Amino acid sequence: MIKQIPAIDNLGLFDCNFGDKFEAEMNDLPTQDFQLDFQDTATAFADKTDAELRQKYLVFKMMSSARLVDWATRFTNFAIKYHLPIEWAIKRTVFKHFCGGETIEECEKVIEKLGASRIGTILDYSVEGKFEEEDFGRTKDEIIRTIHRAKSDARIPFAVFKVSGIAPLGTLEKVSTGIELTEKGKWKWRRIQDRVEEICGTAYSLGQPVFIDAEESWIQGAIDFLAEEMMKKYNREKPLIYNTIQLYRADRLEFLKKSHQKALSEGYFLAVKLVRGAYMEKERERAEEKGYPSPIHKTKEATDRDYNEALLYCLENIETISFVAGTHNENSVQLLARKMHEKRIPPNHQHVHFSQLYGMSDNLSYVLAKHGYNVSKYVPYGPVRDAIPYLIRRAQENTAVMGQMSRELELIIREMKRRKLLKKG
Repeated sequence: MIKQIPAIDNLGLFDCNFGDKFEAEMNDLPTQDFQLDFQDTATAFADKTDAELRQKYLVFKMMSSARLVDWATRFTNFAIKYHLPIEWAIKRTVFKHFCGGETIEECEKVIEKLGASRIGTILDYSVEGKFEEEDFGRTKDEIIRTIHRAKSDARIPFAVFKVSGIAPLGTLEKVSTGIELTEKGKWKWRRIQDRVEEICGTAYSLGQPVFIDAEESWIQGAIDFLAEEMMKKYNREKPLIYNTIQLYRADRLEFLKKSHQKALSEGYFLAVKLVRGAYMEKERERAEEKGYPSPIHKTKEATDRDYNEALLYCLENIETISFVAGTHNENSVQLLARKMHEKRIPPNHQHVHFSQLYGMSDNLSYVLAKHGYNVSKYVPYGPVRDAIPYLIRRAQENTAVMGQMSRELELIIREMKRRKLLKKG
């Protein structure tokens, strides 16, 4: 059975007197007045040189143009198809902005820089589109390397992997939809389970938490099964294996609650990363093409409602749920921070974490870190050519969400004006 967690004021979970300090600061603040200042650009960009800030401005300015992003995407896909040497240009621009490097070793500078601001690094091996067993084995080995790299390094709180990086998509889809597998399919499914077991078993042996990322709805059933099996096996004493829940799906809030009840009844910690979702257009297009109802909420408001309800549900059950708010939404971050304050939950409670993507929403990450919250950045890495699908997705998603792009640009421009790099007005 799950060991009961002590009352919060007796946890003793904090390094030095860090937690005590912030708990005291929280108790000094009137609850109704609590609000973090996410417009604090001096904090958000404190570790950026003027040159780095200018480069950040150019990247987001470029990505704010849907026409330019579309042209760049078409050209990049053409260049990849015909093996044109474009890696050098990509590595010096968008790759440098959104990725830590091509290898774990190249990421060290980013790890160190983020760590200096008390922001963790999550090394995300971003190689996609592989199909052979040999490729899946190599990816599995690299994921295990990230787990070993994270061991005993407080700057790397989590490891992460995508099941699709170590598994054929066809097998995941068949398992998810209940299609009977052939003998060869059963062999592939066993190989997938073996690789997931090796990754999670390594994480358990080292005491290193690891995320299993969410993916498209038509392969998510298999991923949920694998994540649940690993949680059931390895989350008995403490939360180590995390499933990811996409709240833009209309059924996922209920899935979260049922997962929690199952964990309680079977005696293990539920550990989840809560995100809104990354495949909205793809999901809707496939649903329309195949003639089934889209699993995605019809409105952004419905997604926001479910996401915030999921945050509050996890917070209400903090003794038996460990969760990560993986979001760039300022309102959701503010809500969670305020509710933690109201409940007198220390900012660095071990069961509550925040996370954003490297290169984005620095105003959230750096302000949270300044106030003592557990916060980390997803730092993708891998060969430039292999990381291109990830970079294209980032550009397309960010262009689609113009509110996000406008906020990013507005904050960068405000800081450039504060530093007198741009004229005011």
